[in-house]
Amino acid sequence: MKKDDKASISLKKVISISIILLFLLGIGVMAASSNLNNVKIILSDGYEIDVLTSKTSISEILDENHIILLPTETVIPGLDEQISDNNTIRISKNATKLNNTEEVVSEEVSIDEILGNYNVVTEKIVKEEEAIEYETEVKDLSTGEEKKEEVITQNGVDGLKEISYKVKYLNGEEVERNKISENVISEPISCIKEIRDKKVIRVTSRSSEVPAASGSTAEYQSYAEQRCYEYGWSEYDFECLVKLWYRESGWNPNSHNRSSGAHGIAQALPASKMAPYGDDYYTNGYVQINWGLDYINGRYGSPSNAWGAFCSKGWY
Repeated sequence: MKKDDKASISLKKVISISIILLFLLGIGVMAASSNLNNVKIILSDGYEIDVLTSKTSISEILDENHIILLPTETVIPGLDEQISDNNTIRISKNATKLNNTEEVVSEEVSIDEILGNYNVVTEKIVKEEEAIEYETEVKDLSTGEEKKEEVITQNGVDGLKEISYKVKYLNGEEVERNKISENVISEPISCIKEIRDKKVIRVTSRSSEVPAASGSTAEYQSYAEQRCYEYGWSEYDFECLVKLWYRESGWNPNSHNRSSGAHGIAQALPASKMAPYGDDYYTNGYVQINWGLDYINGRYGSPSNAWGAFCSKGWY
């Protein structure tokens, strides 16, 4: 055989062997590629890493990516386990209990404990009612020549408003609050205070004599007015007294409340309270007035204060 023919046969053998090797190498690469998995590694600080690996052992995957567990860290699945179907490896800090001398580390951490390490943030719309403070208006009606007194002609009443807040909670604790709306439910009523000249009629002593039981409304009021001045009260106080006892009894000494038992012009409860002021307290309007004025003076200081209490509560 000629030398040229031998060289041609050798070249063909080399080419054939090369093709077979390339084919086998491609099969190996395809096989290797088909075994690669995309694995997510979540570090204990929350940072996430996506890696491509053919490893299935947790310890081998971590070693391959140069990740070293600290003594205070735990990995799920465990180092001796295989990667799970979700292709996720989670590293978290161990649950610890400090007793000021030693840190005890739990080797097994449940899913609930892992989730408990995450902060839960929620937001809610919260509505709250808040009082609107009333204002005080002062009207000076005095002439400047006599003694003055302050008289409240209208009691102040707080208003009410509803405020809506957007409240943010972190693990159930409020951390932020922002007002988003405000709605007035009721407007406040101003307190009106008047400054007046104090007109007081002074007497040297209180009368020790009580008029007879019979008397008209005008006579009862005239007697009550004189007694008001003896207490040092003003004309306005007497005006309030007239209104107060009109509402209570109509200035009728025989007025009796069957449900409560209150009796007389001042509606004493019980009626026997008036006994020290006169034996005929049950029918004598003047005795009832004397008791009523002492009661007002001791409890409220003045008829105007008693009238204000009656307007607020419906009784005095």
